[in-house]
Amino acid sequence: MTYADALAYLQSLRMFGFQPGLETTRRLAATVGNPHERLRFIHVAGTNGKGSVCAMLESVHRAAGRRVGLYTSPHLVRFGERIQVNRTPVADADLARHVATLKAAVANLPGLDPTFFEFTTVLALMHFAEQRVDLVVWETGLGGRLDATNIVTPLASVITNIGWDHQKVLGATLPAIAAEKAGIIKPGVPVLTATADSEARAVIEWKARELDAPCLTVGPAELANFRLEVGLLGAHQRVNAALAAATVRLLRVFLPVSDEQLATGLRKVTWPGRLQVLRRGPQTLLLDGAHNRDGVATLTAALRDHFPGRRPTLVLGALADKDWREMDQTLVPRAGRVITDPEASGRTVTAEELRAACVATGAGRPVKAATSAAEALRLCTADPFVLVTGSLYFLGEVLELLGHGQPIGTEERSLNEWSPPR
Repeated sequence: MTYADALAYLQSLRMFGFQPGLETTRRLAATVGNPHERLRFIHVAGTNGKGSVCAMLESVHRAAGRRVGLYTSPHLVRFGERIQVNRTPVADADLARHVATLKAAVANLPGLDPTFFEFTTVLALMHFAEQRVDLVVWETGLGGRLDATNIVTPLASVITNIGWDHQKVLGATLPAIAAEKAGIIKPGVPVLTATADSEARAVIEWKARELDAPCLTVGPAELANFRLEVGLLGAHQRVNAALAAATVRLLRVFLPVSDEQLATGLRKVTWPGRLQVLRRGPQTLLLDGAHNRDGVATLTAALRDHFPGRRPTLVLGALADKDWREMDQTLVPRAGRVITDPEASGRTVTAEELRAACVATGAGRPVKAATSAAEALRLCTADPFVLVTGSLYFLGEVLELLGHGQPIGTEERSLNEWSPPR
């Protein structure tokens, strides 16, 4: 099987969308020897910030000399970004080999129809076991309780926060969403959270008590005493870093990390697409995958704190199933002008729809609809400060155009599509 064949097969699995439940993933993992049983995990869930916390935990444990697997989603440019060992994406040849093996296993199990994410989750387990990693930092895909990643028993469960996203799947209230996220808590396994909402936090604490799982909340007191340098931009990253640091300290008996290694890991952490600053000649570009209410609030706070008084050119691409109108209402008044762009996605809001919504905010900003991301970047070449936002999928397209990542084809890009539950 070639790499192109592997991508094509993964793409064929997208038709199954999101399938809540763990039985298929468990059966699939069993066919390849339950590789997760030979691995150690830190399992991370949450509405926002879980990718950043994963990146921090990976960076710290790599600074401590460990071989660390990192499983996250979505990818920005290349599929292999989802499955990394010491921040090296899985090689194309290895991915093709793993897909061929697992595809053959599926063929021998009549009636087993894994989704793209279920299949990819077991692929990651296979790769990490083969690479004999010392630790896997393991990000949930959607929710937690019924997410494919939840077949593992970790050293610790981490819930970054609870906010509004995927309500049609996870529930219409914050406590309901919290209950789904809290589904990653295991009996006797410590759980840490930075959830600020009192009702959501109460759900997590109740679930922890039910399972005799020690529960540690990182709140204002911990933040007040947090003094370490963080390599990621934004005040919210101090919250994420404090949570990551608390997790590292809690697990020192199993995974020794010195104070110096902790400080080094947090200082050197990188995580593309999250308040990422790039230079294009004299131009400053700020890229952020804000895609929900809390993400947009975090972005606007970062603009106020780190770029006071500056009005960026806003390059905006959005997905139709997100709160894109609310995003427009918040961001357009802060921009100097706006360029809207159609994402390379079946879920996109058209550039014209976005343009009309931006005009309807009444902010009085000039708004132009581009025909592609490439055109949008050309239209703002001479602008000194450009903010690119809307979704991680859109940022991946822009990063590729800017030369950050190898070129990809439509098959690889479309693997980032999410389908509704079947």
